[in-house]
Amino acid sequence: MSARASKTERLSADQFDRVAKALADPTRVAVLEAIGKEEVCACQRLREEFTVTKATISHHVKELVRAGLIEARRDGQFLLCRVRGDTLRRYTAELLRRVTGEG
Repeated sequence: MSARASKTERLSADQFDRVAKALADPTRVAVLEAIGKEEVCACQRLREEFTVTKATISHHVKELVRAGLIEARRDGQFLLCRVRGDTLRRYTAELLRRVTGEG
């Protein structure tokens, strides 16, 4: 394993900002947590769990995809989502680097 592969890749400044913005909304964080509880989560399940409109769930999913926090793919009429742990790890590492100056 190379030294580069052993380290967590850094997020670009733009992606770091997109993730921070996405995580600033408490409902969006709750949606992310709900998706993370399953290996793959159907948006239909999110609509059942949250008392918001279909359009609002779609907006939150879109913002989470845009930030790189989840992947979403179509399977027939269903939209299936899964958390991207790699992005969460990179965001956390970058946040720690910015706050502590380490790395």
